[in-house]
Amino acid sequence: MDIHDIVILGSGPAGIQAGIHSARRGMGVLVLGKPQNSAIMKGHFENYAFVEGPVDGEALMKAGLAQVRKAGATLLEEDAVSLETAEGGFKVRTESGQEAACRAVVLATGAARKRLGVPGERELEGKGVSYCADCDAGFFKKKRVVVTGDGSAAASGALHLLHFTQDVTLVAGKLAIAPALSEELRASRVRIIEGQKIKSITGDDQVREAVLSDGTSLPADGVFIETGAKGILELGASLGLALNEEGHLAVGRDMATNVPGLFAAGDVTGPPWQMAKAVGEGCVAGLSAAVHVKGGGKG
Repeated sequence: MDIHDIVILGSGPAGIQAGIHSARRGMGVLVLGKPQNSAIMKGHFENYAFVEGPVDGEALMKAGLAQVRKAGATLLEEDAVSLETAEGGFKVRTESGQEAACRAVVLATGAARKRLGVPGERELEGKGVSYCADCDAGFFKKKRVVVTGDGSAAASGALHLLHFTQDVTLVAGKLAIAPALSEELRASRVRIIEGQKIKSITGDDQVREAVLSDGTSLPADGVFIETGAKGILELGASLGLALNEEGHLAVGRDMATNVPGLFAAGDVTGPPWQMAKAVGEGCVAGLSAAVHVKGGGKG
């Protein structure tokens, strides 16, 4: 198991800035995440102070990645699939099965909950439609469930659901996950349907079926929509992270959550959805995490 002072979950503007500041404070820093999936990659910016725009988001991302490496941080372009407390801090596991122990964590995964936008999804949310397999699996013991998504969140979510039911189907357009996770998934009892998407979810007061793009109907009591990397709800499901009234992570001025050693920055803490906010919060979170580690976990 690799050991670091700080692990940063997310390689967007908040995560990169947190990595720069914590690494410059002499911390051993690991930044996890796939930069190509960050919202910044497809954006153009012209209202960011001191940068004359419009500026291509991909160019900004490349510059940020070079900066965080120069500061001394290690980058691993993998998603985290689990986060849990451990002696002296935390343990993180990535989609390839690598594990990292650390004293502090900065949560900068961006806004979670990517909707499918299909008929029946909103109407049946909370009535069988879920966006967090780790959170809601216990409600589907011995029931029929469908998971949809192409990435690590969908694959690990489907595997997690096997602890509660044997009837798990994963619907994916094209799975794009690490070989180790793919091997585990294909060796499991999860039924995998690739090359399809869910085009509608039907039911009355409860999910009854998921209809695929080719017209196939899958009887289901639950549909889990896991279309990106694992978000804060999934990663923090067992940690008791407090949310604010709007449903975002509650943090103090030092970007600390209610869990000692866990800090958060960027879209996970709520609007405005601006790079300037993400970078500012990332700066504070990175510095605060370093103070926490240097203070023996008491900061």
